[in-house]
Amino acid sequence: MTSTNIVIERTAERIARITLDRPERRNALSLELLGELRDAFNDLGADANVAVVIIDGSGPAFSAGHDLNEMLDREEAFYEELFGTCTEVMLAVQGMPQPVIAQVHGAATAAGCQLVAACDMAVAADDAWFATPGVRIGLFCSTPMVPITRAIGRKRAFEMLFTGRPIDATTAREWGLVNRVVPAIDLADATEGLAAEIMEFSSEVIGIGKAAFYEQVARSDADAYDITGPIMSANASHRDAQEGMSAFLEKRPPRWSTS
Repeated sequence: MTSTNIVIERTAERIARITLDRPERRNALSLELLGELRDAFNDLGADANVAVVIIDGSGPAFSAGHDLNEMLDREEAFYEELFGTCTEVMLAVQGMPQPVIAQVHGAATAAGCQLVAACDMAVAADDAWFATPGVRIGLFCSTPMVPITRAIGRKRAFEMLFTGRPIDATTAREWGLVNRVVPAIDLADATEGLAAEIMEFSSEVIGIGKAAFYEQVARSDADAYDITGPIMSANASHRDAQEGMSAFLEKRPPRWSTS
């Protein structure tokens, strides 16, 4: 896949890193970039040689959100395509079997904050900050609020959405928007360390669990159990589940089929 706005790197450790690469625009999410990002997530999601995906940004920021320069004086069809493609990106993150970790430094605002919230996990530098400032320019962050509300809850989401006021990395961790906050110098190592923890386990089982999580998370308890019960029953007969249980009983390390 040829990309002009993102860089994709694959490591021998089965980690794929996607870097938003418009530093001069603080990695603003243009329509072209969003299309490349959607395709990257879809391609990596189908690659059995990738166990974890990390997404970060080049330059001084993670992402400043949509590119306002391309949003002036356009037909409504353009806005529908732009926000529709952005939605496809967020759904692709949650639809792929591999865990996706956001590695965040600097600003993550509007759709950039949305991307952090849509990722399965996030590690932030202590200089990172987050905001949904659309209300300040007359464009309410309606689509960003979907994953943000699910990550931090209604009252906190309303505060971010109605005031546009930024929150720092520590607050983002306390609110549940990110998992960990580390010194900026340690950000890449901390993110890759989290990825390495996940990669100790079966990638196939991780994929089963991720799909089940998103299928049940917005359902009632009864409906969630109806969904997860059959999934867990099928998982129990999976080769890696049988291997993991045998290894535990035999007091030896498991030999995953996907390691």
